[in-house]
Amino acid sequence: MSSASASPTLDQLLAPYMGQGRTMLLPALHAVQQAQGHIGFEAATAIARALDVPVADVFGVVEFYALFSAEPRGQHTIRVCHGPVCRAHGADQVAQALSAHLGVAEGETTPDGQWTLERFPCLGLCEHAPAVLVDDRAVAPADPAHPEAVLHPTPEDEPKPVVGGSVRVLTAWEDPTQPRSLRAYRAAGGYRALEQNLPAEEIVARVKASGLFGRGGAAFPTGLKWQFAAQAPAQPKYVVVNADESEPGTFKDRALLEADPHAVLEGALLAARAIAAEKIYIYLRGEYGRAYRILQRALHEARDAGFVGPQAGVEVEIRRGAGAYVCGEETALFESIEGKRGFPRLKPPYPTTHGLFGRPTVINNVETLAAVPFIVREGPDAYRAWGTDESPGPKLFPVSGDVARPGVYEAPFGITLGELLELAGGPRGEVQAILLGGAAGFFVGPDALQVPLTLEDLRAAGLALGSAAVMVFNTQRDLRQVLLDVAHFFAEESCGKCYPCQLGTQRQYELLQRIFAGRAQPQDLALLDDVGWTMTDASLCGLGQTAANAVLSAKRLWPHLFEAGSEDA
Repeated sequence: MSSASASPTLDQLLAPYMGQGRTMLLPALHAVQQAQGHIGFEAATAIARALDVPVADVFGVVEFYALFSAEPRGQHTIRVCHGPVCRAHGADQVAQALSAHLGVAEGETTPDGQWTLERFPCLGLCEHAPAVLVDDRAVAPADPAHPEAVLHPTPEDEPKPVVGGSVRVLTAWEDPTQPRSLRAYRAAGGYRALEQNLPAEEIVARVKASGLFGRGGAAFPTGLKWQFAAQAPAQPKYVVVNADESEPGTFKDRALLEADPHAVLEGALLAARAIAAEKIYIYLRGEYGRAYRILQRALHEARDAGFVGPQAGVEVEIRRGAGAYVCGEETALFESIEGKRGFPRLKPPYPTTHGLFGRPTVINNVETLAAVPFIVREGPDAYRAWGTDESPGPKLFPVSGDVARPGVYEAPFGITLGELLELAGGPRGEVQAILLGGAAGFFVGPDALQVPLTLEDLRAAGLALGSAAVMVFNTQRDLRQVLLDVAHFFAEESCGKCYPCQLGTQRQYELLQRIFAGRAQPQDLALLDDVGWTMTDASLCGLGQTAANAVLSAKRLWPHLFEAGSEDA
């Protein structure tokens, strides 16, 4: 961030967005935040005037997102990840060392105005735990006792993807630490599926026949979604790439975007052709600075090669999120692109007929779209060579926590949980618990290591695939603290639109604090169940509907954790 004296004026910052309306609110806010360190009243007023948006709405959006601030911050912001895995692997020690080194508490700015220190719910760098974000560059401190090494990260310091597996379809690159260029991607068959110029109906038919389903957690059949959007009569139509991966334990999309951005772009372009869309939005998690820079370069390459732009009949725009987990929900993401607070919408109507800007929209996860070029190029049968009838194809599993080699592992559906951990080098220490499916997933014990990872087998076991994240905790970890971290994450990230989630996440966190502190009241365990099931049954979107999964599953598996909290008083 440049100094205030060298910063461009507000008029210069806002010139690219002048007169373009509310939808450019997030890009304008990012520009001002980056240049000035905060978005004060003068800046908010100027943005409102430039975009013809009420000033109150500008402040409403600023306050909604964690990466924006209406109050001055330091010239540089340090965010220490406090997700469950980072917390278990030393995040508190990193934060304490930085606090002592800078002479400020968390949430404070150094007297010289240089550094603001913050804790952050998750940075999507679980395989490098503990992780820190300095402005938009990530760093994984090798030694928490030397915090000065954290303060000035270079591109070489930024953590790179760790990728492996027993299958290399989605991860078919030589070096995941270096983004595959357009030349290298084309040499490996990239963009050949797009260059086949297949009719839209044929693209949809191949995707349907492959059995590909959404990899973001909902598992809806991809080809069917595309068919519905293609048949919708309204115009224009949109394709949205959901790259707002923000759930603790989940970092597979970051690996794809940083290592193979053209595969994601080609998948999105094939989706656009399938539904006759002329505009693609890539909504990228705001904390993913390295992925943003790599994606920008890849998009420039694709435009120069004629795959994107007027000559191709389709435009692509990258939109950066700003730190709101709820924007991973598809309709909240639409609201964010439209320049509003990221509140989920009621459904129906569904995005395939009334999505972004009220128009037919296909929205897919990064991993989902990265599989499409292979399916279209090689055919559905080639894709179905892996997996099972109900869960076909290979899958990316982000594995973190107490394993020898945390990272993203590609394997066919049907691999057991234990076999997956062996791909990651095996557990470190004795396995106590595994949180399967991300923070919104379910806890299992070591007795679940033989469960095959498919939709059908997990369903039969009362579990869910979710984001396919696997977080491993050995017997040295404090499961109560892990549960508090998960509950605190959802309490922080609830958007507040619906009462079951807004109040339920807060009550769940408060109840756990009271129980684990030994101050439980007689009805607290029953209340914990009551709150959890109310959120599950009555919340508007997936955030509230899954916020109690980890807590309720842990309570079922390890009731002594909750009882011991009272006895330890």
